[in-house]
Amino acid sequence: MSRLPTPLDRLPFPVIGSPLFIISNPQLVIAQCIAGVVGSMPALNARPAEQLEDWLIEITEALAAHNRAHPLQPAAPFAINQIVHKSNERLEHDMALCVKYKVPIIITSLGAREDINAAAHSYGGVVLHDVINNKHAHKAIEKGADGLIAVAAGAGGHAGVKSPFALVQEIRQWFDGPLVLSGSIASGGAVLAAQACGADFAYIGSAFIATHEARASEAYKQAIVASNSDDIIYSNLFTGVHGNYLAPSIRAAGLDPENLPESDPSAMNFGGDKAKAWKDIWGCGQGIGAVSQVQSTADFVAQLKREYAAARERLLGVV
Repeated sequence: MSRLPTPLDRLPFPVIGSPLFIISNPQLVIAQCIAGVVGSMPALNARPAEQLEDWLIEITEALAAHNRAHPLQPAAPFAINQIVHKSNERLEHDMALCVKYKVPIIITSLGAREDINAAAHSYGGVVLHDVINNKHAHKAIEKGADGLIAVAAGAGGHAGVKSPFALVQEIRQWFDGPLVLSGSIASGGAVLAAQACGADFAYIGSAFIATHEARASEAYKQAIVASNSDDIIYSNLFTGVHGNYLAPSIRAAGLDPENLPESDPSAMNFGGDKAKAWKDIWGCGQGIGAVSQVQSTADFVAQLKREYAAARERLLGVV
């Protein structure tokens, strides 16, 4: 087991809900935390920027009220995702609000900055940084991140191409801190597998899109249920960074999923008009074959817990 800082050392279930661009909102985050998994959302989902403070107040007050009413079953902590990229003109504004409201976990993506890490550490916050390879993992820790999110092949949104076995193995050769694994995880058995290969937590995103609380269209949710890994397309066209997307949404935009042009990586954009042009392209990971229905977040997490327990029992039975 890794050296886990507070509050990661007392999570009731080893799952972190990944921040879903556009889709994650306070309703989903609160439901995830009350169900016992870390709920998260991108700061950029709050638009205009002033809305972020309202959302942080809503989340912190709702979780505090739950904890007062259920002292023996407190909610899991929540996380805010910051896009650390030059195209994010809101980073300093949004991070200042995270400091003001003492957000327990900060998830940083697309760039590691010492000042952002120091800001989180100023009030006792923990920083987890997205990485797609061992090189980036070293840089993140050198700049002060507390833990790593290994984004392996098959993850939704911006994903790497490394096998989870290779990526976790290489990171664990030198890092004994918090490690989260992302990539095609949508069942309790997959959560246990993530731990078995060396991660502390599983990172689950796409499966949470198919929940009642998620701010996604009904068509998007039903596409998650109806699709499987054959329907996932890996492309850098939409943001300049390679990611996984649902083919039906690409066709609906008038494009051929099998013949997408390459984008210039220098054109990365996460807040301007170019990003808005692709708002109906649906990000999704390869693990959605495990998703068979749209249900509440509480029911989905309960399902994960049952599957996790059953997987442990199967393994113990084999032993």
